[in-house]
Amino acid sequence: MIVTHSAEETRALGARLAKVLQRGDVLLLQGNLGAGKSELARGIARGLGVKGPVPSPSFTILNAYDEGRLPLYHFDWYRIEDPEEIAEMGMEEQLGGDGVALIEWSENGAEYLPSRVLKICIRPIDENDREISFAPQGGFSFREEDIL
Repeated sequence: MIVTHSAEETRALGARLAKVLQRGDVLLLQGNLGAGKSELARGIARGLGVKGPVPSPSFTILNAYDEGRLPLYHFDWYRIEDPEEIAEMGMEEQLGGDGVALIEWSENGAEYLPSRVLKICIRPIDENDREISFAPQGGFSFREEDIL
């Protein structure tokens, strides 16, 4: 578990995490609204080399970036009401594919997730501080000390 003390520190943690990510990695960003999922995603995007703005994909469901070291697929499944929407949009093609997939609100499409994922739980402690824990699953190779 890592504690960050500002949005800037959360983004910096994301940038460090990006350095160890590999093609096909799927990250599940978990936490309540306002927990800091999008800030961590912005840091990961910057760490992969994305230069432009990195807005939350709340209304578009998927923002794709291909200018970095690896393609980045940033999903927000908050508005997914029926998991079949994921299949209908062809989104499962980006999961475990040629880039890195970040998924916010993954529980809304759990049946479409690969078994090899890194769950990242973000819990606000107060207005600025965030407790961030990592749970690799299905053989996902990750060591927290690699990003400290």
